[in-house]
Amino acid sequence: MVAVERFGTVGQAVKAAAGYDLMILDGPPHATMGTHQIAEASTLVVLPTGLALDDLEPTVLLAHELTKKGVPADRIAVAFCRVGDSEAELAEASAYVRQAGYRHLTNVLPEKTGFRRASDEGRAPTETRFPSLNERAAAIAQELADIIETRTGREAA
Repeated sequence: MVAVERFGTVGQAVKAAAGYDLMILDGPPHATMGTHQIAEASTLVVLPTGLALDDLEPTVLLAHELTKKGVPADRIAVAFCRVGDSEAELAEASAYVRQAGYRHLTNVLPEKTGFRRASDEGRAPTETRFPSLNERAAAIAQELADIIETRTGREAA
């Protein structure tokens, strides 16, 4: 079971984190003091982005801002979302992120109506009506768990 809780401040969330094996904090899409606080307290910072330069550029700029404020680049991972069927576009986005000095997840979240519908209904990407989409989302979750396990030296919940 996954508990969902709203916190008034990042400080409150960080304080509560001691009582959990894993906590996911969803912050604003631009750099704020709260974003920096979340990143400082995090084992892994995941920055979701589309493949277009309009998406990639602000994502990399945010990653740069975080590293300038002391967040190690190896604690940042980019997750490609809303990915179409162009292998060339994915390869270009991958190269862009790597050249900027960051890693990206191997697994991607494809552009599919099923994911949008699940979100509209308050469900997770692993809770669509389509097993194949659920498997794609679960692969991302497993990849993140593996990175966290490697970083912490303990199995992620």
